[in-house]
Amino acid sequence: MLRKLLSIASAALIGGVMLAQTADARTLDQIIQADTIRIGVNPNFPPMSSYGKTNEFEGFDIDVGNKIATALGVKAEFVPTETAQRVPYLVADQIDISLGALTRSAERAKLIDFTVPLHTESMAVLTTDKNKAEKWTDFNSDQFTLVNMRGNWSVDFLKEKLPNAKVLLVETNADTVRAIAQGRGDALIENVDFFLAFTKSYPDIKWRTLNDTIFVNYDAIGVSKGNDGLRQFLNVLLYDLHSSNYVNDTWQKWYGQPMLKPIVANPYF
Repeated sequence: MLRKLLSIASAALIGGVMLAQTADARTLDQIIQADTIRIGVNPNFPPMSSYGKTNEFEGFDIDVGNKIATALGVKAEFVPTETAQRVPYLVADQIDISLGALTRSAERAKLIDFTVPLHTESMAVLTTDKNKAEKWTDFNSDQFTLVNMRGNWSVDFLKEKLPNAKVLLVETNADTVRAIAQGRGDALIENVDFFLAFTKSYPDIKWRTLNDTIFVNYDAIGVSKGNDGLRQFLNVLLYDLHSSNYVNDTWQKWYGQPMLKPIVANPYF
């Protein structure tokens, strides 16, 4: 009985903390009154967001963040937010919204709320015209070497799904594309949207992205739990940004190619 009472008390305490954190989150009106919106962006994720030559943030997320601020009539304050910090920063009210390729997931939805999708990330194949494969499963052969970055979750996924392929592990995203350009590997199977910008360094290579996607994730803007006024404003704005093609045009500006699976604007959200 004591254990049960302690469990109930603990749950009530956690619930109270969550309610307090939600209450602390700045509302839409408070953001407008403060004349600033705090936007979490990844400082090490080019061309999504990173420090440019003048030590100012630049990238897709920065353009989108400035567009949001303009629509609100406020200034954008970009807060460096590493991948693992995105949800905790929202919960702790250190940022008002989170960008940075924030994939929707059931676990995250327990702690924060999401807008409608901003963009996708598609797991697919990046290769060259030297390979005639049309499906990702065609690479399950020892005649192919798959390049990937050491530590990526997709390394184990591909070892399970394509056990016959050879594997070359490198250190960075740029290294994966370089290895294919140099002929040390045949293909990259990953969330290829985030790698396409590196292909611009090798204009003599005829790059190919297979239309045969393995799966598509939907990335949205994160807001604090229960901050519905802000979330609904962003949903309306995102519909406008998608239907006007602003998101796709900005994506192509920074990534050099269209989004593999673009978001289709839907007024019903």
